[in-house]
Parts: sequence; structure tokens; C-alpha cells
Amino acid sequence: MYGVMMVLHKKDIALNNIFYPSKKPSKKLMTVLHGRGDSSKGFTWLPQFMDMDEMNYLLLDAPYEYFGGNSWYDLPPNQLIGIAHSSSLLADIFDELFEEEFDASESFLFGFSQGSLLTFEFGARYEKQFSGYMAISGYIYDPELLLKEMNPKLKDANWLCTHGREDEVLPYDVSKAQVETLQSNGFNITFKSYDKTHTIIEDELEMLKRWVGDKL
Repeated sequence: MYGVMMVLHKKDIALNNIFYPSKKPSKKLMTVLHGRGDSSKGFTWLPQFMDMDEMNYLLLDAPYEYFGGNSWYDLPPNQLIGIAHSSSLLADIFDELFEEEFDASESFLFGFSQGSLLTFEFGARYEKQFSGYMAISGYIYDPELLLKEMNPKLKDANWLCTHGREDEVLPYDVSKAQVETLQSNGFNITFKSYDKTHTIIEDELEMLKRWVGDKL
């Protein structure tokens, strides 16, 4: 049970965080990027749910304060500066973590809402390839620009995107069309739809757990 395990903080990285070490020595890492107004504390349930003894979990706080929580970037139409800044911070963090402590090829990037956008916008441009990318209930800032600027090797990476048909925050049809743009240009993305609002549901989580397990 992760609830009684030691919970640590990575003090030598650029963002506040909560870190759950693996139960068995491992270079596997799942990094979680929360949504607008949330924080790392909003995902402290995830390690226990995933229940993977060899997985380390790093829950990051976004850099901007937002009504008692945190945000990765500003509201439309002013997203770009924050996206660029947050992406730069993530690059610095992963450059350090993947130098010796963890292995990118055994690691996962998990993002919800704003975190989902960063999973695409940062993840597809980063020089190293993760074992898998999970983008939950988000959108892509500019799919065409992403295709031009991305690391071309990452088209063949394992991408999983989910969205709710009843999402009241980020319209389902917009996100689905954006993913289809990437798919039609060679992106290896599995897209799954759920009867849900802007949230994460149990059936979806069970699927995510199986998907990660298959990649491991």
C-alpha cells in the first residue's frame, strides 16, 4: 500500500513535487502532469491504483499559481508563453533525471487536461523517447506546428489519448479531430472515447493500467 510508504520530494529539480519510490529497485518512472487548478496532491491516489512494484512515481506541480492550485499555462488565447516555459522546465528536469537515475525508455508521461496538452507539446519535441505517453482529456495547441517541430523518431512511439464524449470543458470533437490530424500524418496514437465529462473514470483507469502493463 502506497499510503503507508515513504513519500519523498525531489529537492534538486525545478518544480515542487511528490515522489513515490518503487518497492523494488528500478529505473522505471511515471511522471504525472495535473490539470489547471490542481496540484501534485490531486494524483496521490494513482501509485496505489497502478500497483506496480517496479514503478517510481513523480507527481509534479505546475509552475504558475491558479486559484489555490497550479497551472501550466494561461487561459486562451495566451497559452503559448506558459506552454514554452513549462516545456523548458520539463526538459531540464528530465535531462537531469535521465542522466543516471532513471531510464527514458522504461518511463511514462501521464497528463490530464492541461497536463495532457504538455504531454503532446513537450513530449513530442523532447529528444528522448519514453516507453509510453498518456494524454487524458486534453487538446493540442497547434497540431500542424507540432508535426513540423516534433522529434520525428517519436511518431512511432506508444501514444494513448482518451477523451469524454460529454466533456464540458474541452470539446470532444475538437480533440478527436486534432488527434486524427496527427494520426493521418503517421503518429502511432491509440484514441479511446468514453461516456464521461471532464474527469477520469474507473473503466478508463483500468484500461490505462493494462496499457502500461503491456508496455512494461
